[in-house]
Amino acid sequence: MTEFPDKASTAVATDFHHALMHEVMTTELLRIKVLIGTAATLAAISLLVYFLAPDVVSRVWHGNLSPVYVFYVTIPLILFEFWVHGAISWHMRKGRDLPVVRRYVGVLVETSLPTVVLALHINSMGPQEALGFVAPLIYFVFIILSTLRLDFWLSTFTGFVAATELFYMAVFFHPSGGGAAETSIYYHAARSAIILICGVLAGAVGMQLRRQFAASIAAATARDRITNLFGQHVSPQVVERLMTEGAGTGSDIRRVAVMFVDFRSFTAGARTRSPQEVVDRLDGAFAVLVDILDRHGGIVNKFLGDGFLALFGAPFETGDAAHQAVAAAREMLAANERTNAASSWPLRIGIGIHIGEVVAGNIGSPRRKEYTVIGDTVNFAARLEALNKELGSQFLISSAVREALGDDCKDAVSRGEIPVRGYEHPVHVWQLG
Repeated sequence: MTEFPDKASTAVATDFHHALMHEVMTTELLRIKVLIGTAATLAAISLLVYFLAPDVVSRVWHGNLSPVYVFYVTIPLILFEFWVHGAISWHMRKGRDLPVVRRYVGVLVETSLPTVVLALHINSMGPQEALGFVAPLIYFVFIILSTLRLDFWLSTFTGFVAATELFYMAVFFHPSGGGAAETSIYYHAARSAIILICGVLAGAVGMQLRRQFAASIAAATARDRITNLFGQHVSPQVVERLMTEGAGTGSDIRRVAVMFVDFRSFTAGARTRSPQEVVDRLDGAFAVLVDILDRHGGIVNKFLGDGFLALFGAPFETGDAAHQAVAAAREMLAANERTNAASSWPLRIGIGIHIGEVVAGNIGSPRRKEYTVIGDTVNFAARLEALNKELGSQFLISSAVREALGDDCKDAVSRGEIPVRGYEHPVHVWQLG
């Protein structure tokens, strides 16, 4: 996992917590909607059976069932769930989590409603028939849907409440008195134990789902953090490597090959073209060059109008930054020539590369930071690129890059000692390409 400074770690942890909380509350809202829909469907089926098959109802419920009983349970349940839905939505808008106590109270209220149904059935059908009918199975609806709470203990508590209330109802209407009564108690205890186990299993499933949500959110949070620090132009490969290997984003000193790229006379050519033509041409050119950088292990640190600053050797170490940078520059020049051959607006590139130590790290305000490099190496690379205009060249490197390349740079042409703005003494410049 990527490591960040303390303040950054706190920010990432806060973002992760809020994202996970939002995801959990979203699944909770889904659970409520499903529960409301289920309750309404069961109520509708009950009423249809009552009105379409009254003789069957009379035989099963011994003529004691009234359609009013359906509303005794479903209407309070639906109203309660609407209230819970509103409370959760309000907390989500405020960016707050629902209090734990309210969650457990909600579980107790919801899971007690099947007990009310069971009591009504017992009064209508008798204890033996009611306990063997559908009412005890309603507990499983609440247990299954409890997985959407993504909380092991809430699901377990749901199973516990269901098991306890079913056992109480069974024992209450079957008082122990020896022999058959004891058998009855063990029988209902076994059924309640199964319901409790189902609650535990539902909790385990919910916990696993929560872990998967957490892992996905953690990865997305880390990816977003890297993207914010290093820019959206960092390639997916670089992001994956940063997430896998980690990258210390505090300030540190690194040996980096710095490349500046600029399109010559782009502003003059843009004056005679529409803004959309300018954007399309620049985007197309950048797409080709950035793709080449990705393949050679470089990253674009900043886009600078009609140019950019690229790095080799940061944010992670590389042993051949100079070779990578020069190879990328050579390919970029060749690719630009091919693009120019097929374009009505040819562009000329200027490239300057220098290698040396830089201070790399996060620069910016507490609310918005950016990974960048600072130092004379960066300044000199920019000056080298600017010399292309004066020397009529396209690709210049410093003596430090020339030395790092060794025999792989036999085609370098010395341009001699050249005065560079901001430097007291002339510097040796080499031309490639």
